[in-house]
Amino acid sequence: MSSIIYKSFETEALSREEAIEILNLPDENLPALLDTVYAIRRKYKGNTVGIQILTNARSGNCSQNCAYCAQSRDSEADIDKYRLVPYEKLLHDGRIARDKNLSRHCIGLSGIRFSDREIDEFADCVKNLRKEVDTHICCSIGFLTLQQAQKLKDAGVNRINHNLNTGRNFYKNICTTHTYDERISNIKMLQNIGFEICCGGIIGLGESMGDIVDMLFEIRDINPESVPINFLIPLKGTALANANTSHLSPEYCLKILCLARLLTPKSDIRCAAGREVYLKGKEKLMFYAVDSIFASGYLTAGGQSIEDTIKLVADAGFQYRIE
Repeated sequence: MSSIIYKSFETEALSREEAIEILNLPDENLPALLDTVYAIRRKYKGNTVGIQILTNARSGNCSQNCAYCAQSRDSEADIDKYRLVPYEKLLHDGRIARDKNLSRHCIGLSGIRFSDREIDEFADCVKNLRKEVDTHICCSIGFLTLQQAQKLKDAGVNRINHNLNTGRNFYKNICTTHTYDERISNIKMLQNIGFEICCGGIIGLGESMGDIVDMLFEIRDINPESVPINFLIPLKGTALANANTSHLSPEYCLKILCLARLLTPKSDIRCAAGREVYLKGKEKLMFYAVDSIFASGYLTAGGQSIEDTIKLVADAGFQYRIE
């Protein structure tokens, strides 16, 4: 263990075997791991936690078949389906982010590709939003052309979320309508024109420990500014509605968050969807590794309120960060 910690402080790459060792760590050794990881987290991120909110700005009717997603073409989940929400909804959520001193307003749009007209419409909304509330904006928006990406950057989006979701070898088990390499290529294009990148994954899809490590190694190579780790919430009507997530104990989830910190020590590590389910009773311990969380729900699933999230951060002895 000591050699693993030394490597993390010195930014020397952990091996795949060492990463697997972290995930296989006996639960009784978890407190020592958390203490060590907290030293790394504190070195790069201090004692603060960024709280973000997420607006589902375009819901359903996606052409892709991602097995976990309630918005996919194959999903029978009972969700609202709509194109771009009225600007007033974006402004309402932007004002919440500003007035609650949250660190970022995240905006998700279902779909994989967009027409230039759709991008122009959304870019206009972002421009107006930036003028009125001036919050940091991250968008989750599928595959963009270079020209579309530049329009959004010029409008005021400074970060794009594009998750890898799982390891390369396992990806075919959760999606067949686009490839892993298409995701990697899209991220590299966005980085090349100056976007910050938010890139993470989902745990509990049926993957092995090796798949988790493979994903985190790919993310390490991308070197994103933010790494969101989601824990699957099986949703009725999706292909993974009956997924077995019984192995997602609080201890195992914490080890994954620790590994994310060890592999990408300078990135924001965000405990995203599922934290309210799988870390129940041990939520405070996640802050030893993570420095970012969502409040007020996810794209098609509810979550902890903003007020309760702020209280959670304070009760754990941390301060929430204003960017």
